[in-house]
Amino acid sequence: MAVFTVQPEEAGRRLDHFLAAKMPEHSRSRIQAWIEEGRVRVNGAVKKASWKLRAGETVEAEPAAPPPLRAFPEEIPLEVLYEDEAVAAIHKPAGLVVHAGAGRASGTLVNALLARYGRLSEAGDPLRPGIVHRLDKGTSGVILVARTDAAHRSLAAQFAARTVEKVYLALVEGRVEPDRGVIDRPIERDPVRRTRMTARTGRGRAAHTEYRVLERYSRHTLLEVRIRTGRTHQIRVHLASIGHPVAGDTLYGAAARPSGLEPLGRPWLHAWRIGFFSPATGQRVVVEAPLPPELERWQRQLASANNGGRK
Repeated sequence: MAVFTVQPEEAGRRLDHFLAAKMPEHSRSRIQAWIEEGRVRVNGAVKKASWKLRAGETVEAEPAAPPPLRAFPEEIPLEVLYEDEAVAAIHKPAGLVVHAGAGRASGTLVNALLARYGRLSEAGDPLRPGIVHRLDKGTSGVILVARTDAAHRSLAAQFAARTVEKVYLALVEGRVEPDRGVIDRPIERDPVRRTRMTARTGRGRAAHTEYRVLERYSRHTLLEVRIRTGRTHQIRVHLASIGHPVAGDTLYGAAARPSGLEPLGRPWLHAWRIGFFSPATGQRVVVEAPLPPELERWQRQLASANNGGRK
């Protein structure tokens, strides 16, 4: 049982926000679940998550262990770009979460992989069998999956040595100059907006992003992006930090409804190519994921909206 007294400067805060600040080791969704289950009381009474606290009130929280998550097979369509006995390369669509986490135990890429292959590498997190690296939910493109423990160790070593080639396509807002650039800015969790990452503080983990202009439009630029590190939201954060957020990425400042264009509903970011050494054969393998129809369609709209004014 955790007990807190509301201080004068904390008066007026929502109950769930108050507890999230007091118990940062727990997610807000877990705290809200406790409130709904009656495990949180204010002066002995059960309140809603939106309850506005008053100075001097006593808040009691009885944490409950999260229900155990178990990765299980689930029939979800998969587009397999490459596979051998050690590894598979999957074309992940935007909107598909890679693995289970707090509040989600189904409908993930892992669930789909277990239905197809039956068993994946167990060398990592048991909730993330086979997962060696990740793509954001809103990012489409190629992702590697380890089918055996030996393959998992091999791929993890390749990622750590930065010998895996990762190439993305990103359509960003604004006209990017010059034709090539490098962004070396550490990335950490945004201290104010916890759903975001930031490169503004100068603190965090080292991150390296390289980009090259492929095509310019009057108000957007298509980039080829290569990353040498794999930080959370790295490309999105780095490009936003130089004033060119990825189109459709409203979390990092992109317009929700660009003039003359339909809302994209996702970041225009695609993991286009990955190169690695197959743990099964030792041979270099390069896999490319075709551009999804919604990104191609938006690109055509962009050209039309700009009167074909590509430069």
